[in-house]
Amino acid sequence: MKQFEILDHKDTRSGFGAGLQELGKSNPNVVALCADLIGSLKMDAFQADNPERFFQVGIAEANMMGIAAGLTIGGKIPFTGTFANFSTGRVYDQIRQSIAYSNKNVKICASHAGLTLGEDGATHQILEDIGLMKMLPNMTVISPCDYNETKAATIAIAEHEGPVYLRFGRPKVPNFTDPNKKFVIGKADILNEGKDVTILATGHLVWKAIEAGIELSKKGIDCEIINIHTIKPFDETTVLASINKTKCVVTAEEHMMNGGLGDTVAQLLARKLPTPLEMVAVNDKFGQSGTGEELLTKYNVNTPDIIAAAERVIKRK
Repeated sequence: MKQFEILDHKDTRSGFGAGLQELGKSNPNVVALCADLIGSLKMDAFQADNPERFFQVGIAEANMMGIAAGLTIGGKIPFTGTFANFSTGRVYDQIRQSIAYSNKNVKICASHAGLTLGEDGATHQILEDIGLMKMLPNMTVISPCDYNETKAATIAIAEHEGPVYLRFGRPKVPNFTDPNKKFVIGKADILNEGKDVTILATGHLVWKAIEAGIELSKKGIDCEIINIHTIKPFDETTVLASINKTKCVVTAEEHMMNGGLGDTVAQLLARKLPTPLEMVAVNDKFGQSGTGEELLTKYNVNTPDIIAAAERVIKRK
């Protein structure tokens, strides 16, 4: 198993803030809108540098999406910022009608996604957002794994023409990806090559997958670990090549089982390569209050759950 160096521990929302600040300096067409959560979304640096390109819309998320759609008509590249729950569920009609259907060049940037939002509880812990957004035609869906990758993804989506959903989070997590690596939308990243089982992970669960791979290697199990930072468009070529080699696969995500990464992989395998599959995801439940780690454990989406899923799926080959 390859060794991974943890550079530091940082929250992915800060990676978004750093990327947005950099875009503010390099791309004069980038504008930012926030729904009363400037500090939480780490948008304050962009606001300070570019006050004329920052719009505080208040607690009016639906209005923010409409404004963003309108700004694209004048050639601007709007980045909207609020919690993932309010970025998707609260404003789904506006996104569908004004952004996705019209193929507007809006970047929907969503923090505090998944269970690791923690103590704010079920009303804020959206676990359905990837499913909601990947079902929309024209929408690109990205879920980076650490600070460096989130910063790179933020910069990359400004160059992409069309609507994007960028999902990131609140907790500090291991920051291990190369800070100089260019983010390529739609290209999965093979972190460790292996022959016994493929582990496909996204977002915060990528590091958990690495932890699982280390423990499994001690048991003589050789894991191929792939970072699926782009849910849509999905890198079918890389995924199918890996699964064709290992003959079994585990998916890991901080999201509902229905509609998430595992759902995408299951559809792909049903169409092109029927293969044993285990999904590590929240199984049809709402979240609750607790620390991020407590909730990942309670809902069976932590490192031991990936290990157990890998062991189960290998037996099904």
